Amino acid sequence: MAFTLNGNPLAVDVAFKTSDGTQYPANWLRLATVEEKTDLGIAEVADAPVYDSRFYSGDGSAKALDDINATDENGDLLKDENGNQVVTLGVKSTLKAQEKVTAGSLLAKYDWYVVRKAEKSTAIPTAITTYRDGVRTACNTRETEIDACADTAALVTLYGTKDDGTPNMTQYPEDPNS
Repeated sequence: MAFTLNGNPLAVDVAFKTSDGTQYPANWLRLATVEEKTDLGIAEVADAPVYDSRFYSGDGSAKALDDINATDENGDLLKDENGNQVVTLGVKSTLKAQEKVTAGSLLAKYDWYVVRKAEKSTAIPTAITTYRDGVRTACNTRETEIDACADTAALVTLYGTKDDGTPNMTQYPEDPNS
């Protein structure tokens, strides 16, 4: 909870002074009763809502799910220096790009096996091949799951968990060396 005094915000754990000059220590708001705060004119106000920035703007409005052609203040399409249409990525494109980065980092750990095979014809262990295939499959499945979401609520649900705590979204395979 947040607090105000005469309409001005009061930070918890910060000393403050009232309009009559009375000083209060930093821990006073935590230790004072509701009645003591009310008598002093301190109001308790709800904290500002916090929105998941992957899906919502700071004001709580849903971000665009799909890519949008960028326009200027007159509504004219924006072009880059090469004359290509400037596109503002939507939530789905951003999330899918993040999935590609995640998959790439999971695969990178074992890229040396692929290089060794190419250079020395040394076989890649089956567990590593299976894992790498699983990472690629999971990434593709996750991207499909993202694309299948018709609205922001569906994406929020996808990135959430079931009642038993397990994720709603397909998970990447377990690292064979962990």
